[in-house]
Amino acid sequence: MAGARRTALVTGAGRGLGAAVAAGLHALGHRVIVAARTEDDAHRVAGALGDGAVGVGLDVTASGAADSVRDRLGPVDILVNNAGLLLDAGMLPSTVPLELVERQLATNTLGAWRVCQAFVPAMLDRKWGRIVMVSSGTGMFSNGIFPGTPGYSVSKAALNALTVALAEETRERGVLVNAVNPGLVRTRMRPDAATSPDDAARHVVWAAVLPDGGPTGRIFRARRPVDW
Repeated sequence: MAGARRTALVTGAGRGLGAAVAAGLHALGHRVIVAARTEDDAHRVAGALGDGAVGVGLDVTASGAADSVRDRLGPVDILVNNAGLLLDAGMLPSTVPLELVERQLATNTLGAWRVCQAFVPAMLDRKWGRIVMVSSGTGMFSNGIFPGTPGYSVSKAALNALTVALAEETRERGVLVNAVNPGLVRTRMRPDAATSPDDAARHVVWAAVLPDGGPTGRIFRARRPVDW
């Protein structure tokens, strides 16, 4: 089953890293659901990929939105939670507006959680699934929680905790749940970064197609496990 054609859903795939991950999975022969906040962005990316790709609007912060996608397009085998916001660069924990923190938690943590709840039960029923959380070094205790993006850092630390918890729930049940720290990627969020979306996407795709019996509950940097 590990080499079979799968259905993959990538959130935040309207541009940047998400679009590159969708392209990488599509190149491997998988059916790819390109999910973006606007349907126009999703359809544009899916249209460029061609046959085997479909675009869908998905606001991961909206209650029921992921369930609606599942009901329309069916279950998925691979889920890449890439949708994310960075709104508080240069701010500090003691003064950051909590409204900005709430918005980042809503997308970066609860958005991924919401999409997982929509799609993981069917993975467990079929005894096969791969889930990848796109995380960040800013939210890793081993790296040092970065105070210069306080809400973003906390949201990614919480996403890491969700990764571990979900991996424990699904352990030995055919579903692998891991996180990837892609480093600084040249996207709209970080236009000054050195790493291209295509280069970073290779590592996310690798984690999305791990073989049966592969690692779970880990975070990877350039395909190497690192401490949380």
